[in-house]
Formats: sequence, structure tokens, C-alpha cells
Amino acid sequence: MTPTLVFDIETVPDTAGLRILHGLDERVADAEVAEMAFQQRRQATGSDFLQHHLQRVVAISCVLREDDHFKVWSLGETDENEGSLIQRFFDGIDKYTPQLVSWNGGTFDLPVLHYRGLIHSVQCARYWEMGEDDRDFKWNNYISRYHLRHLDLMDLLAMYTGRANAPLDDMARLMGFPGKLGKDGSQVWESFQQGRLGEIRNYCETDVVNTYLVYLRFQMMRGHLSRDGYRKECDLVRSELVKLHLPHWDEFLAAWA
Repeated sequence: MTPTLVFDIETVPDTAGLRILHGLDERVADAEVAEMAFQQRRQATGSDFLQHHLQRVVAISCVLREDDHFKVWSLGETDENEGSLIQRFFDGIDKYTPQLVSWNGGTFDLPVLHYRGLIHSVQCARYWEMGEDDRDFKWNNYISRYHLRHLDLMDLLAMYTGRANAPLDDMARLMGFPGKLGKDGSQVWESFQQGRLGEIRNYCETDVVNTYLVYLRFQMMRGHLSRDGYRKECDLVRSELVKLHLPHWDEFLAAWA
């Protein structure tokens, strides 16, 4: 059985990169650098959401479903540098050639990983394979939008039109899953400035399990899981999360109807 790897990332403004681009020195605090970038972005677009290449990756969380095993974790250590985190992610693809699953990964997570990986000299040959060396990848690869080796659930369910996109939190809660628990992506920068990277990683992990649970429901809808098989998969997730004995998973399980 092909392993399934569900992933999600959390990012903050790349203040070091912004200093380079705007000729600022270290005397300008990170918060001021970021606020300057937010203001410029708001003036240009009406939103302070920074461009993909200016998003620094601070957490990558994954669910790996392989054989009889289910595992959820965040890559690397809390003090690990960005390049190393990204290299770990792509090393996993080299090792397992998994089915990748995301929510909005084609529009946000993967483009960020592309740009940031390029900046940090990351190597990821298997991920970029498009049939030149492995013909199986010619018609099903990670890069092409309409291929399913990377399944962006949000994009597919919206029929590849942004007008129909739905938030993960809404869909998860409508389906009886916990959704986001007291934090959302807009709070990540504030948490990062306060040194609460562990909380960011925990939040990212709950997002990736929500995504996996939505994926299981989708697999049942498309006939790849029976109703009984779907229930067994959900029971496996519950049982593995219980074993972790961590506060964010206790809260997650309590919220799971």
C-alpha cells in the first residue's frame, strides 16, 4: 500500500530576507521590519498577507499512514533552522514516494516550500520528477495541478476554482471533527515573537490531523473506503492520539464528537 503523507506548514515573516531587500540593518527590530512589510502589502493589495517567498517556515507537521501504523509529528526540533526542516520534508518524499495530501497545499504550502527550499539549497529530486527518469511520473506527479500524487483536497473539492474554496476549520467542524482549537494562522506571528514555538507546532499538528480526517471522509465518499473501513480508520486515529498523553491531543479528543 502506498504510504499517505498529510502535511501542513506554519510561517512567519522572513525578517532577515526583508532586511536584505530593503537595505535595513539589525538595529531595526524584527517586529518593526515585519510591520513595515505588512503596511506596504496593505497599500499594494489591501491585505497584509506577505508573498510566498517572504514566508519563513517555522513548523512542518505530518501525518504518515503506512501499513498498520498511524503517526503524527512535527519535523525536527524547535531550534532547528528553516533549511533543515524543509530538507527533512523532502527527504521523506525521497524515502517513501507517498501520496501527498494537503488542504490548500497547492496554492500556499508547496509554493512556499519551493521558494524557501531554493533559498536554502535544498535537494529534492524525487519530488520534482515529472517523467524524465521514471515514466510512472509522466502522467501522475507531484507538480501538475490535476494529478493526484499530490491531492490538494480544497482545490479538488472546489473543482479547481477559488470561488468555491472552503476553510478547513469550517469543513472539519461541519463534519463533526474538532477543527481549530483556540488558535488560527493569524496568531502565529505573535506566538512566534513570544517564543511559543511549541504551541505553534501543536497547532500545526492538530490542523494536519483535521486534514487527515477530512481526507478519510473523502476516501469513503469516492468509494476507496467502506463505511466500516472509514470507522476503523477513525478508531485508529483516536487510539493513537490517546497514547500520546499530551494536552493538545487531550483537548482535541475531547472536542471530537
